[in-house]
Amino acid sequence: MTEPPGVEGLLRELAPRTLGVVVRRYGHFADAEDAVQEALVAAASTWPGDGVPDNPLGWLVRVASRRMADLFRSDEARRRREDLAASWSREPPDPAPGEDETLVLFFMCCHPALTPPAAVALALRALGGLTTKEIAAAFLVPEATMAQRISRAKRKVAESGEQFALPGADARAERLALVLRVIYLVFNEGYASSSGPDLERADLASEAIRLGRLLHALLPGDPEPTGLLALMLLTEARRAARTTLDGALVPLADQDRTRWDRGLVAEGAALAASALEEGGLLGEYAVQAAIAALHDAAPRHEDTDWERILVLYSLLERMTDSPVVRLNRAVAVAMVEGPDAGLQLVDELAASGPLARSHRVHAVRAHLLEHKGDAAAARMEYAAAAAATANPRERDYLTMKAAGLAAPGLVRDPARPLQE
Repeated sequence: MTEPPGVEGLLRELAPRTLGVVVRRYGHFADAEDAVQEALVAAASTWPGDGVPDNPLGWLVRVASRRMADLFRSDEARRRREDLAASWSREPPDPAPGEDETLVLFFMCCHPALTPPAAVALALRALGGLTTKEIAAAFLVPEATMAQRISRAKRKVAESGEQFALPGADARAERLALVLRVIYLVFNEGYASSSGPDLERADLASEAIRLGRLLHALLPGDPEPTGLLALMLLTEARRAARTTLDGALVPLADQDRTRWDRGLVAEGAALAASALEEGGLLGEYAVQAAIAALHDAAPRHEDTDWERILVLYSLLERMTDSPVVRLNRAVAVAMVEGPDAGLQLVDELAASGPLARSHRVHAVRAHLLEHKGDAAAARMEYAAAAAATANPRERDYLTMKAAGLAAPGLVRDPARPLQE
């Protein structure tokens, strides 16, 4: 046994791999997911004191396998499976080094029997390491609603009899959009946590990038997996500069760009260019990667090519009809045409739709009003944004912005660019 170097992070990394092994060996997705969750709870309670096993993945698989045998023995309706359960109770062989079925599970969760929201929610819960509360926040729905959605999705996958293997080329193409969305949502939760004490969760972002690399290797000529990987790398490159030493938020406009990971920037920019050059229809992740590449290419924030970014956001808005994209486009409009033009677009978003009560709308309005020189109105919007966000680090930043504008004479220089 070795000393536990961060048990929580290790369990988050091993959870999808453990589930992949258990589902492949025994089937029955819903039961396997329950068994793995119990194994993770057992590990979380014993490893901190006893130390991490030399083969932690094998330990989790063995505990989950015993739980699977118990589940089948206790179900009176499945008596005919007693022989199978007895065979399962024998210690299974440890997974081979490097054995990782996570990508297979992602495609399995994105089953055509599920609605897109249900498929994404199930994959995020089973494989992405997100809690039901975090998934509900990402979808802007109540936690109870999300819990019911995930339970129904697990039941449908179990009833479908889906074989544990990568689907064929046609089925893979059909499910690819959902797989991409799941990976990106996991990354977003890791880069900008919707809840919890920290602004970010590096373990989730790292797992999303790992999955993005797996998917890119599986489909190297497809521009969307290429674009998604590029987008995540270009965004991840800024992580070191995004917070102060005590974890406080540093907006893009104020970041020390010498702290950006230039290796990730170079890799991401090359992939972004490749995504635009690859054949097939241009996808949303390729366009988002191109936007991120323009931000990362600017030596200073004021050197950002906002005209090209605005063109790309306009294209992305037509492709996705996403309110978040429209909000980001409003910032680009403000940088090119002035804050009043951006405010008009933000006010339209605030009037109705899923972002009507989002802290993001208040925060963007505050930035634009501050850029315009209306300190009083900006202060009110910063305060409203702080009250609406669930992340304490982000709330602290927004509260400090509001407090800074409360002092007489503290009005933002209208010539200074605002954060993207």
